[in-house]
Amino acid sequence: MLRCAYTTGCFVLVFAALVSSAAGEEPSSILFSRDVLPILSENCFFCHGPDEEQRQAELRLDTHDGAAAVIHNTAAEPSKLLNRIRSDDPDQIMPPPDSNRHLTAAQKQTLEKWVSTGATWGNHWSFEPLTSPPVPLPAFDDVPVHNPIDAFVQRKLSEKKMRPSMEAEPHTLLRRISLDLTGLPPTVTEVADFIADDNPDRYADAVERLLNSPAFGERMAWDWLNAARYADTNGYQGDRERTMWPWRDWVVEAFNSNMPFDQFTTLQLAGDLLPQATTEQKLATGFCRNHMINGEGGRIAEENRVDYVMDMSETMGTVWLGLTLNCCRCHDHKYDPLTQNEYYQFFAFFNQTAVTGGGGDPQTAPVLPAASAEQQQQLAQIDQQLNVTKTAMAERVKLLEPQQTAWEETALAKRSLSEWKNLQPTSLQAQHQALSLLDDDSVLVGGDNAPNDTYTIEYPLSPGQLTGVRLEALQHESMTKGGLARSDSGNFVLTEIEFAMVRAEGATLLKINTAEATFEQGNLTITAAYDGNSQTGWAVYNGKPIDQSHAAVFRFAEPVDAQPGEHLRVVLRHDSAHAFHNLGRFRIAATAASQPQLASQNEDVLTALQVTPEKRSDDQAKMIHEHFLKLDGEYAKLLNARTSLTSQSTAINKATPKVMVMEDQAAWRPTFVLNRGLYNDITDREVTATTPVSLPEMLAAGDRGNRLDLARWLVADEHPLTARVTVNRIWQTFFGPGLVKTTEDFGVQAEYPEHKDLLDWLAADFRDNGWDVKRLIRTILMSHTYQQSSANREAVAPVDGQALRLSDVDPDNRLLARASRFRLPSWMLRDQALAISGLLNSRIGGPPVNTYQPAGVWEEATFGNKKYTQDSGENLYRRSLYIFWRRIIAPTMFFDNASRQSCTVKMLRTNTPLHALLTFNETAYVEAARTLAENLLTDPALPTIEDRIERAFLCTVGRRPSPQEASVLKDGLQRSTKEFQENATAAEELLTVGDSVSAPMLDRSTHAAWTSACLMLLNMDETLNRE
Repeated sequence: MLRCAYTTGCFVLVFAALVSSAAGEEPSSILFSRDVLPILSENCFFCHGPDEEQRQAELRLDTHDGAAAVIHNTAAEPSKLLNRIRSDDPDQIMPPPDSNRHLTAAQKQTLEKWVSTGATWGNHWSFEPLTSPPVPLPAFDDVPVHNPIDAFVQRKLSEKKMRPSMEAEPHTLLRRISLDLTGLPPTVTEVADFIADDNPDRYADAVERLLNSPAFGERMAWDWLNAARYADTNGYQGDRERTMWPWRDWVVEAFNSNMPFDQFTTLQLAGDLLPQATTEQKLATGFCRNHMINGEGGRIAEENRVDYVMDMSETMGTVWLGLTLNCCRCHDHKYDPLTQNEYYQFFAFFNQTAVTGGGGDPQTAPVLPAASAEQQQQLAQIDQQLNVTKTAMAERVKLLEPQQTAWEETALAKRSLSEWKNLQPTSLQAQHQALSLLDDDSVLVGGDNAPNDTYTIEYPLSPGQLTGVRLEALQHESMTKGGLARSDSGNFVLTEIEFAMVRAEGATLLKINTAEATFEQGNLTITAAYDGNSQTGWAVYNGKPIDQSHAAVFRFAEPVDAQPGEHLRVVLRHDSAHAFHNLGRFRIAATAASQPQLASQNEDVLTALQVTPEKRSDDQAKMIHEHFLKLDGEYAKLLNARTSLTSQSTAINKATPKVMVMEDQAAWRPTFVLNRGLYNDITDREVTATTPVSLPEMLAAGDRGNRLDLARWLVADEHPLTARVTVNRIWQTFFGPGLVKTTEDFGVQAEYPEHKDLLDWLAADFRDNGWDVKRLIRTILMSHTYQQSSANREAVAPVDGQALRLSDVDPDNRLLARASRFRLPSWMLRDQALAISGLLNSRIGGPPVNTYQPAGVWEEATFGNKKYTQDSGENLYRRSLYIFWRRIIAPTMFFDNASRQSCTVKMLRTNTPLHALLTFNETAYVEAARTLAENLLTDPALPTIEDRIERAFLCTVGRRPSPQEASVLKDGLQRSTKEFQENATAAEELLTVGDSVSAPMLDRSTHAAWTSACLMLLNMDETLNRE
């Protein structure tokens, strides 16, 4: 008799302590929830069930009190139920002939046996309190029992006179857990190390390594995104783009950090309602806001809002309750103990959101700025620099303030603040365009527009001192939208400005000390116009077409004495990468003021200075003070630095994605039952936010229940559904179907699980051990049930002397006598191909990317409104999780995935011919095959064709080829090489698929032949399936 103990990390499971002598359920006994309720539900509840409006003859068969009158069976009064199901009279028989339902002989026999043994009543199994059943004794002396999973499964197999399978081969096991836990295949090195490792804990160590891989969160997130109906657009005809991807990244991190599922639940449903909720907690509620948003014309805002609230309510019902709440929008549920009133009680929890339903804005409030890690780092650095700059400015102000009074007296006495004089040019030159002088001394640029240009203008100077120059950029009707240049926005970029004194002996460059402008565009500041760098410059765009003139003042390091006959030469360079951003109209003025200032400001300052200090307004005092400080070169530099940093911070914040999140409005919104679910057909039946009477009572923290109360109710110990539903969904990740096949429906119409005791034990264990997701997965993967071979061997017990295979006895593998073998989902196949080839970009998180897609798909689906722009470089090879998901036309390579227009929790699997059409022809697969071939041909450790064939098999399926496989592949390579030698065009076409460049040193026919061979290996049944 086996007694096994398994220990890993902090998880200790001592099986011997859990073994029970309980023999389990007697297969021949009648259980109401397993045997009777499904018959009544399928055949009787439509007319005699919970839905009062549909109920016939005032008879209920979904409750004990309602059914008692027709079940009662005595000699004096035979059971009416049995009489009706036995009857041959079409007017008496139940179900009636026109219902298109009928009972089989076996079903009638079950009901008769149930009635004859006392008609014991019960609840639907999933609504029963969740308790941990006793673990059965091992059923086989020679089969490993690693944990209670094996004990439960083997007891069932023993009852069916079947046996478990032997453990799978090492390479199969490693590939299985690698794909299951990360969605990626093991590397050749990982397979070799695993096989060579003689440590008895090698498998447990591999499981632990993969659970701790960053790729684990990415793999687990995929199924959650399907349930959460995550997409990067709104859906409907407009299908505008949204920025919900920071929530997607939060999900990945939650799985990787092993966030307990009860916390995972609470944060996504009600993180915003937690005391002093953090940004991360609010971000988590993006789960609720992943619903579609309707921006179509003619839609009424309230109609949209009600739809959104219904979507939130029903998604919660599917994900956590496993119930089809949408079935009782319009009436009581026809099968489950849920009334229409109770539907709207759930509705009331989400009815408090501030979402209005108006328009199709993909950032409909409430929204949360969610900066990426890179943006947060940039903002932190800018904040640090801003603090240093502000501290330096404050210290400079303390030093300068005692000097302000004396400066005011001097400035007022000199009246020199507005002494600007326009200069009149005598020479106008442009490299490409035409310059002309206007009556107001400004220069207008015309002629053929040029991408870049340089202007050289000379101005005669009057004798005297020159301390600064003012450049005015002036609007003109000939410029774009009356702006400052003939660029797309009317903006210019002055990359460099130079001043020189032209004397008889030659020209002397004048050094600029400081400068000031009326406006600066981000980091395109005025100081960048004289930094000697043609890649920087001064610009004035502020997010809209330029609609005003601007000016800049340049102060010289030293005053310049002009003599008669001397000229000022001004050179304006426009070498920006932004085409046509050349100044269109400008004017130059000169001054001899000791501290040149912008004219408009100086005039205001002069006016304010004429007011005595005690009579000045606060605004006048502030203006004079700021003007005085700006006269100081050091302070001006600090001010420019602060302005630049602030602009950078603003730009980053503007670019930060805005995630739609949950937030309740201040005023409580009453909830009424809607007739037929119509937003504008409101009944007088007001309901409160609470839970159904068929489930445990919810305890509200306040006067009214809210989403936080709901979340806590869902993960309360006494709740019978959440743990069962969640465990079942995780089980299907590793076994294909769940223990309950109807993953989306745990109601009365759901199947009775073949391994109900196993489901209950796992769910109770999950709940009682902190809702630890990784612990649950570890338990599943450490079981012998999971580690079994998936081979379709002969069943142990022949039927009528004929040896049947497991697929004959149990085609869907519900009994678990072998490991499940199923087709990998399309997203995993793509990731697998990229990983095998070495192309995979493993960067985690960030905005979605546009990878390969057939031309015209978006355009066709959106009537030309959406244009697809393919990314380039490493973005093409990011994991499938990060590919942009347009809701009305999902990425074309994911043909077997949920549409994400609504909540989907059941996995979709297909082996349609479309699968092969894609995996043989889609760019990503062909490019992966070409790159894998290149790796094989350029690896010096693989000198022979046999070496390369062996490595190719190890890369794709984790094993060496059989002699026959190697021979077939070698013959095929030789044939393909000859064919490509004879058809060089075909070889070239194959080797140019994809954006990556193929190795030029390789023989093209050889490379093409190996590409074909690798593409075939990527399409082997063994590669496309989990094993």
